[in-house]
Amino acid sequence: MNLAIVGYGKMGRLVEQLAPEYGFRVALKLDEFNNVDFAGITRENFAGVDVALEFSIPSATVENIERIAALGVNLVVGTTGWLGELERVKAIVERSGIGLVWSPNFSVGVNVFSRLVAEAARLLAAEEEYGAWAWEIHHSTKKDAPSGTLLKLVDDMKKAGYGRPVDAASNRAGRHPGTHEIGFDSAADTITLRHTARSREGFARGALKAARWVAGKKGFFEFGQVLFKEV
Repeated sequence: MNLAIVGYGKMGRLVEQLAPEYGFRVALKLDEFNNVDFAGITRENFAGVDVALEFSIPSATVENIERIAALGVNLVVGTTGWLGELERVKAIVERSGIGLVWSPNFSVGVNVFSRLVAEAARLLAAEEEYGAWAWEIHHSTKKDAPSGTLLKLVDDMKKAGYGRPVDAASNRAGRHPGTHEIGFDSAADTITLRHTARSREGFARGALKAARWVAGKKGFFEFGQVLFKEV
């Protein structure tokens, strides 16, 4: 299958390196030089492309999605920081009849971690003495804080029934690939759940897994549906 990479930074280069393991040939790479004002998103460039991976910047993501969807090309979107326009993107997907998988984090481990966090939140929802916090650290070049992953973890807690405030904090320093921590604290004890990424490889492999899965499908999906067979 043919793959387009939209946003050819560190993640894009790693995806390109790993793509053959997942049955993909990288047919197109777009970056800030050859996609100025979205000039690279043309029917000619995307001819024969089965799936596009979008790892650009938040300010360009929705426009990238709309233009690629108009060409009938399925998408995997890993950029964060644009969630205020999620409903618009869902409408684009439905209108264009494509398939799209979105996640703030394509790590398999993080998606399992989010299930554990949600279950802990559900079990402690009625235990009023337990307060909660959410914390993360990422490399200094990460553009959004708090990250989309941390925001989704807190949202998962709320959806699981935890209605009390969750104090959230973020740090940015060095080259840290990402740690997320959720904690519950009472006078009696503390429960801490933590996920630490060692490198970007887990994110790239998850995105390629999602790309292989969404090829030929229609609809808006989250990566958890891919992993846990919930479609």
